[in-house]
Amino acid sequence: MMSRPALTALAQSLPETVPFVGPEALERRSGRPFRARLGANESGFGPAPSVIAALAGATGDVWMYGDPENHDLRHALADHLAVAPENVMVGEGIDGLLGLVARLYLNPGDKVVTSLGAYPTFNFHVAGFGGQLVTVPYEADRESLSALAEAARRENARLVYLSNPDNPMGTWWPAAEVEAFATSLPDTTLLLLDEAYGETAPAGTLPPLDVTRPNILRFRTFSKAYGLAGLRCGYAIGEAQAIRAFDKVRNHFGVNRQAQVAALAALADQPYLEATLANIAAGRDTIAAIARDNGLTPIPSATNFITVDCGRDGAFAMAVLQALANRGVFIRKPMAPTLDRCIRISVGRPEEIAIFAKELPGALRDVR
Repeated sequence: MMSRPALTALAQSLPETVPFVGPEALERRSGRPFRARLGANESGFGPAPSVIAALAGATGDVWMYGDPENHDLRHALADHLAVAPENVMVGEGIDGLLGLVARLYLNPGDKVVTSLGAYPTFNFHVAGFGGQLVTVPYEADRESLSALAEAARRENARLVYLSNPDNPMGTWWPAAEVEAFATSLPDTTLLLLDEAYGETAPAGTLPPLDVTRPNILRFRTFSKAYGLAGLRCGYAIGEAQAIRAFDKVRNHFGVNRQAQVAALAALADQPYLEATLANIAAGRDTIAAIARDNGLTPIPSATNFITVDCGRDGAFAMAVLQALANRGVFIRKPMAPTLDRCIRISVGRPEEIAIFAKELPGALRDVR
């Protein structure tokens, strides 16, 4: 039998799995399309017409690589954020940037603190570079700032991950609490503050930007409120030397030309963003009302989804998810203990939410 090149010992130790099974894979398995795509926290409202026009106008230029410095987008973001371009790094979504952080900062065995049930893709990056995850439980459906800080100090953690607003629960901490948490961390611990849902959060959620602190990196994206999930474009904000470090390891052509064009156009069309935010807020209210009408408990949300407490255990919530999938409605759910009693519904177009409203009562009858 022919031998094969060997994986590294680390790669061999990793499970053969992926963080998410996409709706497309689920459709292939079932042999039918979903009627309502309400599980991936995308923006069903799509990008602005101005963005679509910009993309159409740039189609003929796809033979060229994108600008490896992301110059125009970095400068536009810097102007938008009132920081210097040296404080912004553009990457292939927050996922791509988190992978670069793990590569830059983790030695095998280094401790990384996160919440049990928080965004799983970050955990895959940590494992992929040999880091050791230390998890703390949620408290009252929020990430516990005190437990995260205590674990970071106890473990002398290299990295601490916090999403605010949170995925998968949709909960959030006010800016003052986040600032106090950041101040309580050791100087040698790097805080990764994931603000993917920052645009949908209420005023007073995001702390003011302080790009003088070398142990905080903040992450935002065009995938959610701006409606560009399919183009994979996000950015990190931080102290200039920490931002420059990305250049050591990043794929310099990783952000494609169309993504740069679309993100620039999206950033320039703030009126469309405001209209989308209003649609998201209205959709949250509608989903929450649907949940209550069916005897379920919606959890207040600062994101573009609503997490709903099904009132029983994880097996029951999973059965509800599957019953909805059988009826053509794609949703997702938290999987960690105590959180797994819930399902999670993304805000989609009104016609998709109407399908969810129609099918939820029958799905609940199926599992009860």
